[in-house]
Amino acid sequence: MSSTGNGGGERRAQASPRWGQRAAAAGAGASRSGRTFGRAAARARLRRGVRPGRPTPPAAARARRRSDDGEPPATLPIVLGTPATAGIRSRPTLPFPGTEAPDADRFGEYSRGSLFDVVKVAIAILDTSGRVVLWSPAAEELLGWPSELLVGRRIDELLYGDELVAQARAAIQEALRQGRWQGLTELRHRDGEGVVVEARVSLLVDGDGTPFLQAALAEARALQAVEHDLAVRDALFEQSPLGIAILDGDLRYTAVNQTLADMNGVAAQDHVGRTTGETLPERAADEITAIQRQVLATGEPVIDVTLASPITARSGFRSISYSRLTDRAGRVLGISGTVMDVTERYRAVAKVEHARRRLSLLNEFGSRVGDLLDASRIAQELASAVVPRLTDHAAVILLQAVAHGDDLPRHGHDRRTSLLQLGTASVQDGPEVEVMLRRGARITFAEDSACGRVLRTGVPELLSGAGELDDVTYPGDPKMQAAQELGVHSMLVVPLRARGIVIGLLLVSRAGYREGFDRDDLAFTVELADRAGSSLDNARLYARERTAALTLQRTLLPQQVPQPTGVEVAYRYVPGSIGTEVGGDWFDVIPLPGDRTALVVGDVMGHGLRAAATMGRLRTAVRTLAGLDLPPDVLLRHVHELADDLAQGPDEALLATCIYAVFDPTSARLVVAKAGHIPPVLIVPAGGSEQQPTRNGGPLPGGEGRVLELPSGAPLGVGGVPFESVELKIPEGSLLALCTDGLVESRDKDLDVGLGRLLMVLEQPYGSIQQACEAVLDTMEQGREPDDVALLLARLGHGHAGTPTAGWTLPAEPTAVSRARRLVRAALAEWGVEELTDVAELLVSELVTNSVRYASAPIGVRLTLGDTLMVEVSDPLPDPPRERHAAEADEGGRGLELVRRMALRWGARAEGMGKVVWFEQALPGNEPDDE
Repeated sequence: MSSTGNGGGERRAQASPRWGQRAAAAGAGASRSGRTFGRAAARARLRRGVRPGRPTPPAAARARRRSDDGEPPATLPIVLGTPATAGIRSRPTLPFPGTEAPDADRFGEYSRGSLFDVVKVAIAILDTSGRVVLWSPAAEELLGWPSELLVGRRIDELLYGDELVAQARAAIQEALRQGRWQGLTELRHRDGEGVVVEARVSLLVDGDGTPFLQAALAEARALQAVEHDLAVRDALFEQSPLGIAILDGDLRYTAVNQTLADMNGVAAQDHVGRTTGETLPERAADEITAIQRQVLATGEPVIDVTLASPITARSGFRSISYSRLTDRAGRVLGISGTVMDVTERYRAVAKVEHARRRLSLLNEFGSRVGDLLDASRIAQELASAVVPRLTDHAAVILLQAVAHGDDLPRHGHDRRTSLLQLGTASVQDGPEVEVMLRRGARITFAEDSACGRVLRTGVPELLSGAGELDDVTYPGDPKMQAAQELGVHSMLVVPLRARGIVIGLLLVSRAGYREGFDRDDLAFTVELADRAGSSLDNARLYARERTAALTLQRTLLPQQVPQPTGVEVAYRYVPGSIGTEVGGDWFDVIPLPGDRTALVVGDVMGHGLRAAATMGRLRTAVRTLAGLDLPPDVLLRHVHELADDLAQGPDEALLATCIYAVFDPTSARLVVAKAGHIPPVLIVPAGGSEQQPTRNGGPLPGGEGRVLELPSGAPLGVGGVPFESVELKIPEGSLLALCTDGLVESRDKDLDVGLGRLLMVLEQPYGSIQQACEAVLDTMEQGREPDDVALLLARLGHGHAGTPTAGWTLPAEPTAVSRARRLVRAALAEWGVEELTDVAELLVSELVTNSVRYASAPIGVRLTLGDTLMVEVSDPLPDPPRERHAAEADEGGRGLELVRRMALRWGARAEGMGKVVWFEQALPGNEPDDE
């Protein structure tokens, strides 16, 4: 068997003391075997192209000697065939150790997709003169020359030019001397193209000592590509700043670079053969091993997964990436991984994310308090916003002036400054939290404490440690003792400022294992507190202005609502909820002569102080005209005629709605007119309840309700639609509801829905009329417009039980006067008030005389004995009586003057198509002083 390499095998064989003996024995054996071996060897040499007659052994011996001496032989035989082995090499022998028959299937796998498919190595065997002895199929594929054309020809024929031929011969000589040669040359392809190859020439010597040259040829471009890839791999593996690891199918390290070894704190050689679990700490290795198994099993790469550094001595973060390794045949070899220290990147990203979260907190807080105008709610929102994103516990402490909408103090703060804790939030509950963060608690502090210093100077403070935390308010403060029990270790005391004045404090604290506050936290908290301070100051100004506006509006509403005879009244007024924009809603209850009562509800369009002022003027006008005892439609017409004088300004027209109702308990009649207002609601008692006398303060039995259908009328100030009155007969104990549109209107529902809800509520029984008012307000639509609400409920009865009443109808004849006097005298005697007879007879005769003189229809006379004696004389003449001053010589014209002088009060009102003239007399013992 021939040896390959640099000729060292031949030299070792010659140096061996047994080599010559084996050669001699071989020669002796050849002689004894006759001519058979000689002839066979000769035929073999002839087949290889050896000329007959030239002795081979001496030449071979010379070649060996020259090769040992390092000098080329003068002439070398060209051996084209394989030398005979003298029978010994042809005998069956035992297999070489380790060369037993291989597993064909197993080795067949390795023959597919190997590096030989990328770099094809062609083998050629040359003799010492450069003639081709063997030409492998790979050489045929590389250069296109078949072996039958090249065997026996010199390799020079594949070279271009004399220079390359000379270099090839020099290379052959060097290979014969040194045993090897390598270098680049260019061979001619069969198609004429040149192929640059890298050649490695090695000296071979067969068993007979015959030298041959083995030329291994590979295309230079393919080799250079492989070498380039290997160089890149070496550079990447050894010089890369990334940690690189190669793991086999059992997830054991086969190679790691020095960067990864430094990262893990384990030498590179100590990684080889070990798993990640055997190299890194257990907790970190479990997570990484799970990722490695996933990649190995699925083949899906894992890219840029950030994990905490497994080395506790070097805290930080790493980005790991793993992918599966396969060979060209698709067989899984293991996985490769890269590890990058991303601590700085992670911290930079974390810092950016931290800043983003803080900006988000600022924006979120701004949106949460942007439309709030209540200091207490803003304080609570501030405390809730910072827990737990910034702190574990938070308290917002405000000056009492800010909470109540008063003016800011002009002097410095001291221990007497009144502070209220209005906003609190915590990550936990418990008695300690209740002690430390009790909402509404009054806060006291020492002047030299942290709170005192921040209130005086406006400079925030960062407190850490038990010693500094004891100095927050005053020594021994139970709140601070509770904070220590909760594990508070870091606190910020930040001023809440507005207009350069400290209006409160924001206290935030961290407890447990959470990191303490730093300067960045302090700066952010100061910015958050400044925004909160502006909102709190706006809320204070709003509260002050709203209080002033509501005070003005309430002064324009009735200060005392009377409870007239036969009517029980309940009312509610709810201001609007938008800023200081008070509305123009109003109501009134006006006693009228004859125990009658006027019920009024109105709404001036618009909001603000000007609307409230207009409402005051409108209410005054209605009340003044009501004193004239005008019918409802006539009163509304007169108010409409005053619209220009009642308007908010010369360039703005009055636009208001109003409903005016007059109830007469004696006749149980209700006269109603409205000007563009929502209709009233009437609840009639169910069953026989209407026959029961109404008792003020008694329960409401409930009943059946309906919306009164009235002529709409145009709003005051619009005109074009006449006002009309509607007269209704009211059952005993009926409930009349008058309200403004803010009670029943909403953004997304019709007015009928709100009126239906009002009916449904009022149809239920209640313990009193006041409870019915509260029930109505409790069911207001949550999505309604934030408008004012005026609600007026009136339970209508038929006067006080047992009130004496008498009435007659007399013909319009002169005898009616004397008959009226007799009827009045008899009634007063029956009621036991004879003291009133003389004056009553005189005044009744005067009024009846006027009716007889000017009217041509029946005349009505009615007496009612209540707190006063009410006398009413009615006739169908619509013109009201006019008092005139009679001259001394006049025989008449003094009737109304007598009524004015002798009656307690008197007046006239329109009723139906006619009028009623009335007067009142004080009962005995109730006469007013003459003064």
